Amino acid sequence: MCSPKIVQVAHESAVASPVSRRAWLGAAAGVLAAASGAMVSAGSGIAVAQEVPGGSVVDLTHTLSAGLPVWPGNPPFAMVPVAWHDAGGFGQHALAFWEHSGTHIDAPLHRDRTGASVDRIAAADLVAPLAVIDISARADADSDATLTVSDIEGWEAAHGRIPARAFVAMYSGWERRLATPGAFLNLDAEGRTHAPGFAPAAAEFLVAQRDIVGAGVDTLSLDRSASRDYGAHTAFLGAGRYGVEMLANLDRLPPSGARLIVGAPKHAGGTGGPCRVLALT
Repeated sequence: MCSPKIVQVAHESAVASPVSRRAWLGAAAGVLAAASGAMVSAGSGIAVAQEVPGGSVVDLTHTLSAGLPVWPGNPPFAMVPVAWHDAGGFGQHALAFWEHSGTHIDAPLHRDRTGASVDRIAAADLVAPLAVIDISARADADSDATLTVSDIEGWEAAHGRIPARAFVAMYSGWERRLATPGAFLNLDAEGRTHAPGFAPAAAEFLVAQRDIVGAGVDTLSLDRSASRDYGAHTAFLGAGRYGVEMLANLDRLPPSGARLIVGAPKHAGGTGGPCRVLALT
């Protein structure tokens, strides 16, 4: 929407060569680090999605910002202005982020080298009945808690069988930790994160016995984050299902009856990416 001349310098530095791309990413991260400090000084620096007025649509997406936690070792989200309204009539930013930042989708390719990339996920599978399974009471007492087959069976005893081609979300209450610095990542002395996730057996059950389209969590990993074999990732993604990590506002939804819409990115060969996730109640 703006003249190529306005962003020529930014484009040249971003796409000219792998070296310059890395330099631009580093510069972007530096600019946003300063911006993030200003944000934190004015507030928490973390914007949590709110329910849309009317109550029929709930936004399950965290606002992507430099202050939002990312997996240890990943760079923060960065946004740098490259065009201005008073110099050409349009505003524009250059963005830098790893695919698995913020509320994001895991395509099968993320775990399975032969799996579908994000652009090949069937559009019909991105709209699905939603089942929310609450393990927050257990997660409060145990950071390494997992959603188990017993939890699924308990949910079904109360709400009926999970329908085929549904999406199953684990609610652990983890987003409440965003207000406390460091609590969301919950690193131990060895730098390992601790947060709830799906037990591998539960993931296998949902794929084989309930034919779900995908699964989601309000943490940074489909597995409990201290896992090193990533059994839940393997069970879901290896079977061609997708995952959504770092969901917001699951506590605003009924356990059953809502419908999920995943606004997934569609870049060729992608292993995932930030997405806008909505629930219709």
